[in-house]
Amino acid sequence: MSPMARSALKPHATPPELIRNFCIIAHIDHGKSTLADRMLQLTGIVEDRLMRAQYLDRMDIERERGITIKSQAVRMPWSVETTSEASPVSAEQEDVRAQRASSLSGGPRGAEPPVSSYCLNMIDTPGHVDFTYEVSRSLAACEGAVLLVDAAQGIEAQTLANLYLAMENDLEIIPVLNKIDLPAAQPEKYAAEIAGLIGCDPDDVMRVSGKTGEGVEALLDRIVEVIPPPTGDPDAPARAMIFDSVYDTYRGVVTYVRVVDGHLSPRERIEMMSTKASHELLEIGVISPEPVPSDGLGVGEVGYLITGVKDVRQSRVGDTITNLRKPAAEPLGGYRDPRPMVFSGLYPIDGSDYPVLRDALDKLKLNDAALVYEPETSAALGFGFRVGFLGMLHLEIVRERLEREFDLDLISTLPNVEYEVVMEDGSHVEVTNPSEFPSGKIRSVTEPVVRATILVPSEFIGAVMELCQSRRGSLRGMDYLSEDRVEMRYTLPLAEIVFDFFDSLKSRTRGYASLDYEPDGSQEADLVKVDILLQGDQVDAFSAIVHKDAAYAYGVRMASKLRELIPRQQFEVPIQAAIGSRVIARETIRAIRKDVLAKCYGGDISRKRKLLEKQKEGKKRMKMVGTVEVPQEAFIAALSNEAVETKKK
Repeated sequence: MSPMARSALKPHATPPELIRNFCIIAHIDHGKSTLADRMLQLTGIVEDRLMRAQYLDRMDIERERGITIKSQAVRMPWSVETTSEASPVSAEQEDVRAQRASSLSGGPRGAEPPVSSYCLNMIDTPGHVDFTYEVSRSLAACEGAVLLVDAAQGIEAQTLANLYLAMENDLEIIPVLNKIDLPAAQPEKYAAEIAGLIGCDPDDVMRVSGKTGEGVEALLDRIVEVIPPPTGDPDAPARAMIFDSVYDTYRGVVTYVRVVDGHLSPRERIEMMSTKASHELLEIGVISPEPVPSDGLGVGEVGYLITGVKDVRQSRVGDTITNLRKPAAEPLGGYRDPRPMVFSGLYPIDGSDYPVLRDALDKLKLNDAALVYEPETSAALGFGFRVGFLGMLHLEIVRERLEREFDLDLISTLPNVEYEVVMEDGSHVEVTNPSEFPSGKIRSVTEPVVRATILVPSEFIGAVMELCQSRRGSLRGMDYLSEDRVEMRYTLPLAEIVFDFFDSLKSRTRGYASLDYEPDGSQEADLVKVDILLQGDQVDAFSAIVHKDAAYAYGVRMASKLRELIPRQQFEVPIQAAIGSRVIARETIRAIRKDVLAKCYGGDISRKRKLLEKQKEGKKRMKMVGTVEVPQEAFIAALSNEAVETKKK
């Protein structure tokens, strides 16, 4: 192969046979973003002077944490020599390729082999289990996937999960070992592991280094050679799938699409097939990696649309865009709706920020299709929203984005999962908040369970089994991937793993274990609601649904924590933890008392007793009319991560 030609992207639609749509999938921290950086440099669309690490990670949170949260699409040119072994093409396609080669090289050059300029649409995906929905949407927009594995760590749990997702989408998979420049790299060992997993030859597993750039050119050639071009009917009515959207303060909603059939051009009227809303296309273009306006998008192309719409509800991920005057008969399949795994209440500390929080969630949902929310009120915290998340990291990221991007101060309640309660009369109650837990005679409570996959060195099998059994898990099976690596499969209650299970797993295995999980139905469990009472009044923000065996420990710890956080009153305040009408734990905040005996320096005891009785009567009257005000600081401290850890100890 001669050195690859580099070129600015053409503003017109590219023929489908010259397009390759692919994404990079891997476990977290296996080098996806670094490999994407080298591809951007090699294809010449980012100049060296503008290059920075994690170029496609646009958010500050991504750069600070070193993780990818949002999938990012980018279009790159890549030119290769055509050889006799290449797949057969028509004479018309050869003419197109010859014209492109001529434009790339500045004109014909004698006996040099012909060069074809391909258009590579790459999507860099997240690696954490909480953002699997981002990965699934990216896979639906591609024909191939680069499966990236760290040559020093080998296959991890999320590697397997993403591989199975790619297989479900019937994608062409290119196995790649990254970080071969590390001293601890074992490419031969892990190439054999990958080969055994996907059924290829170990020599077919490519070796690259995203850091040094070694092997990246050969990988780009392999992508052109192996991944099939997109298919679609260029003469059919236009159909384009929305796979992502963002909100721009000045330009409104920016919609990212993959064109499946037909052609989209600027200034034409388009229609959203699910909402029937119609708009004029003000601008259409490609991301390379900054937005570049073009004169249209054809079959298989990935790009962006701007209609000037400010209403974020009119651009729904998974919707189909078509031409208003010549609409398509059937919409595209769309995406499977994400199912929230963890629910938490988000409340503004300043009640007047409630409308701001509502608008912020609307705009964030446009960018994060997995976000689900509905309004709710709390006697203690005021107006807020019940928000569904895919996991604890998702919760943490969303809250941080709301605070940073929209300048909000928020309180989040203790996360919990969705339960189904069956009453004695046969009625069913869906519970996403402890305050919704019904009182009365309960026949059964059903909780969601997950199928967890844990990959761990064989020396830590005992520690992992002990941890899973302590979290009410049951072993489904165990397989050796190699002599020293084991895949363990467990059924675990979701409520037991969403808090600190991953942290405990990492600490018990010295950081070597990896975890992936997916929903696996539900099961009956012996669950109870623990209420926290202040002076006999229930405080719904501190209530929790826990397993019966853990109820006493939770009640004791929450009561003792609140005793430290709530300031002393003029009267004695009892803090009680109760299951129904049965109190299981109690702490008392002592009253602030004046020393009424200070003026008594001797004399008869009856004088002292009279003063103490008078004080006691006064405290009793005060307790009858007094109310306990819980300061916001106490709510924040009690509902913070320390309280979550307290719940699970």
